[in-house]
Amino acid sequence: MSDFKSGFINIIGNPNVGKSTLMNALVGERLSIITSKAQTTRHRILGILNGEDFQMIYSDTPGIISNPQYKLQESMNKFVSGSLKDADVLIYVTDIFEYEEEEKRNLFLDKIASSDFTIPTYLVINKVDLDNKGKLDEVVDYWSQHGEFTEIIPISALEKFNLETLFDRLLEKLPVHPPYYDVDALTDKPERFFISEIIREKIFQNYTKEVPYSTQVEVESFNETEDKIYIQAIIFVERNSQKGIVIGKGGAALRKVGIAACKDAEQFLMKQVDLRLFVKVRDKWRSNTNDLKGFGYTE
Repeated sequence: MSDFKSGFINIIGNPNVGKSTLMNALVGERLSIITSKAQTTRHRILGILNGEDFQMIYSDTPGIISNPQYKLQESMNKFVSGSLKDADVLIYVTDIFEYEEEEKRNLFLDKIASSDFTIPTYLVINKVDLDNKGKLDEVVDYWSQHGEFTEIIPISALEKFNLETLFDRLLEKLPVHPPYYDVDALTDKPERFFISEIIREKIFQNYTKEVPYSTQVEVESFNETEDKIYIQAIIFVERNSQKGIVIGKGGAALRKVGIAACKDAEQFLMKQVDLRLFVKVRDKWRSNTNDLKGFGYTE
C-alpha cells in the first residue's frame, strides 16, 4: 500500500462543454445526468474509480455562470470555487468551438492561469469528433497562448477518443496516499439523490424554455421490499402555470416523464421500481435561502 495513489480530480468549465459526459466516461458509470441544455448539473457529484494501486476521485461540477441571476446559481458557482481549493489535479474542459467565443472566458480560468496557481491543470478540448473544419491546431494554439497548463489534451468524451491518454496523465499526477473511500465505493451520494437526478433529467428532456430550470425534485419516500422499490417524488415548480405545463393535459406530460424516469431508475437500481410523481408549487425557491438549504445547495 506504500505506493498506493489516491486523490481528487476536479472537472470544471463553462456550461455545455461536456463535463458530465467526460466524468461518466472516465468512471465507467452514468452518474451525472446529461442533456443538450446548459446548466443541467447543479450539484458537485463525485465518481470514484478504484484500481489495484489507485483510487481516482473525480468531481463533476456545475457549469460556470458568469452573471448569476438567482441564489441557486450563486450556490452552483460556490461548488466550482470549492473544487479549486481541494483538487489534487484539475481538468478544465473546453470544446472545439468555445475559443471563438471570447466572452465566455471566466474568472475561474483567469485564476487557473495566474502565476500563483500551482495545482496540475489539464486543458481538455472536448468534442473533437465534431471538428469538420480542421480547426484543432488553431484551437490548441489559442489555448497555448491563454494559460500555463500542464498539458493540452484533445478528446471526445462521447466517442471515448484519447481518454486513455488523459487517464495516464492524471494517474501520473495523483499523489501517493491511502484511499479516501471504501474500495467498493462508486460515489458519495445516496441512491435517493440519483433518483431525483434521473427525474430531473427527464424534465429537461421533455419541457422547454424556463420550465426545466424552475423545477426541483425531492424524493419523499423510498421503500424497498424483496421484489420492488416504491418511490414517491415531488416535482417543485415556481408558479401555478408551470405546474399545469408539467402535468399536461389529462396528466399526459407527467406520465411520460414518470415512465422514462422509472425505466432508468430500474436500470440504476437493478430492481423493479414503482414510481409515483406529484407536482407542487414552491414560490421563488431558486432565490429562497431556506429552500436552497433544504434542497442541499447550501449549508
